[in-house]
Amino acid sequence: MTEQERGGSTPAVAVLGGGVMGEALVAALLAGGWPADRVEVTEQSRQRGDELAQRHEVRTDGTNAEAAARADVVLLAVKPAVVPAVLDEVAAHLTAGALVVSVAAGVPIAAYEERLPAGTPVVRVMPNTPAVVGKGASAIAAGTHASDEHLALVERVLAATGLVVRVAEKDLDAVTAISGSGPAYAFYLIDAMAEAGVLLGLTRDLATRLAVATVEGAGALAAGGEHPAVLRERVSSPGGTTVAAVAELDAHAVRAGVVAAARAAYERSRELGRA
Repeated sequence: MTEQERGGSTPAVAVLGGGVMGEALVAALLAGGWPADRVEVTEQSRQRGDELAQRHEVRTDGTNAEAAARADVVLLAVKPAVVPAVLDEVAAHLTAGALVVSVAAGVPIAAYEERLPAGTPVVRVMPNTPAVVGKGASAIAAGTHASDEHLALVERVLAATGLVVRVAEKDLDAVTAISGSGPAYAFYLIDAMAEAGVLLGLTRDLATRLAVATVEGAGALAAGGEHPAVLRERVSSPGGTTVAAVAELDAHAVRAGVVAAARAAYERSRELGRA
């Protein structure tokens, strides 16, 4: 049954998995103007399902197979280890032309296409946790049968989560290393800055608030398009405090540490994909 035959101009979306990312996607859909009656969530925990139904006024009482049968877009927000089982559960129930979208880390598109009916369009997404507050960064990659129209639909679904970019699937491991794992790098820096403030005599609450606001403000400036090195030089007066501070960061190989961390995340993402 097509979307038009169902009588709706907005594609029906089934989000399989009501965890943190699943709920973030539901919230983004609703924030982007998706009618609640065109969004359905499946969740193994009845209590969690009831919470989602009450909070977002979406349907949560169907099984994965039932939800997939009612959807134009089936969005997998489950843990990577259970993706094969979920695909086997829904494959026979997908409607003709249904688009399958996955936010499961490390699972290659080929794994979806092997288990789904021939010709099923698949789009893989690498999101990150700031999507929960509409400040995420997501990369999307098309499968063999996914068209530009399918990618545009996924961009529409993800619009309220933040930045959405298109990449080739081969680049998703690198995306994982930068934006997927990247929030942890930022949290690490914020925590270190706050700790430094405490050591220098500030209360922890004040030091943390200052660190968070500083990183948020720096990100907003960088989003303006100027190169980060130019922005850094602008606040680095000769012989001043910032120059002294950055010299210590270089002396402690902080830049090299960040690059090494991203490389480790990249290699781990590739290992998960092979597994």
